[in-house]
Parts: sequence; C-alpha cells; structure tokens
Amino acid sequence: MAEKIEIQQVDRQLLNALQEDGRISNQDLAERAAMSASACWRRVRALEEGGVIERYTALVNPEAIGLAFHAMVHVVLSRHQAGHVENFIQAVMTRPEVLDCFATTGDADYHLRIRCRDLASYNAFLEEFMFSLEGVSTVKTNLILRQLKHETRLVV
Repeated sequence: MAEKIEIQQVDRQLLNALQEDGRISNQDLAERAAMSASACWRRVRALEEGGVIERYTALVNPEAIGLAFHAMVHVVLSRHQAGHVENFIQAVMTRPEVLDCFATTGDADYHLRIRCRDLASYNAFLEEFMFSLEGVSTVKTNLILRQLKHETRLVV
C-alpha cells in the first residue's frame, strides 16, 4: 500500500502543471515550481509512489475515432446478494464501452457512462451483455444529446 503523503503548496503547483500538460519536461516543470530539476523529480516521484498521481494518459476525442453514441445507463439489481453484486462489478469492469461506473444512492444501484459507435452497437451491448447478467432487474438509458462540460482536471 502506498504511504499517505501530506500535500504541500509546491505539490499543488506540480499537480496543476501536470494536469495542464502531462508531457511537460521535468526541467520545465521544475522552473514552473521554482525548484531544482532533481528536487522536482523526487517530489513528482513521491506523488506517484504515494498514489496521488495514479497514471499519465492522453485524452482522445471519442467522435474523432468513431465513438459517436454516448449515454448514461441506470442499472437496478434485483437482489443484492454478494455474488450478484460482485459478478456485476467484475463483468462491467471488462467492457470497453463502460467509461465510468458509479455505485449510487437513489432509484438506481449503478450508473454507467457508455461510449460506442452507434445505436446498433449499444443495442448489442444491451442484448449480448447487460441483459445476460444475473441479478440485473432494470436498465434505463438516457442518451447524451450534448456534452456541455467534461473536465479531467481536479482543483488542488
């Protein structure tokens, strides 16, 4: 388990700069935080090892790669037996269409954010996958007509 580290002001500067540009060089990052390159490297490494920085990634425009269908799916399980819940979670984790899965309070047990090519692909996802999962009682879909805000950057 990664050790918990205390976030200092310099860490906030580093995290903000890395969230803005994950490909920034260590030298440029150090200059932005007013520290030496070696101290910067050590601090970023500590943030990685402490679990503050989980990973580095590129943000891809889904529509540019043909993933035009976007929906929120609300799932209700019929029975909350440990096996059904665990099987549902494990199965959802394997599906590339599922970008996010949230266990929530309210009318639905889980909320999934889905991206796929088109309505036919989504229908196949429902029929071949979602409806075949044991314990799934209700699936409701809300199509996303327009994405008004999508942010990956956290306030630190």
